Amino acid sequence: MDVSGTLSYLAGDWQLERLISDHRTGQEGVFRGQARFRPSADDQALEYREDGELEFGDYHGPASRSLIYRGRSDGGADVRFADGREFYRLDLQSGSCQAAHPCRADQYLVTVTRRSPVSFTETWRVAGPGKDYEMTATYTRPGTE
Repeated sequence: MDVSGTLSYLAGDWQLERLISDHRTGQEGVFRGQARFRPSADDQALEYREDGELEFGDYHGPASRSLIYRGRSDGGADVRFADGREFYRLDLQSGSCQAAHPCRADQYLVTVTRRSPVSFTETWRVAGPGKDYEMTATYTRPGTE
């Protein structure tokens, strides 16, 4: 399933819904908002920004996140935190990708799957002494639901 490069598939605007399940506390939550992948100043990366509303436990209010998706010559992308630290490698050219990110003693495992030209999912499983939760985000192009 060729997507002509990961960055070209991701570029643009997406509607986002993320379901959260904390296995330690038994709490469930949801984030709903918008995600935008915009070209960086050097045109070698996409700057990711999500904004929306989070409902989790006692918190009900705004939430946001920023990442950097730097293109690779093989068609994939190096995903970095907003401050430039390494996060994980993403390659959706075959339609699906799995990656891991160690964070202290906790392990973050992600599976990103292209569902169609207008939808993809991102499923995180986070486990370790500090965390135990799952998150599944569904991204859909606006107007295509």
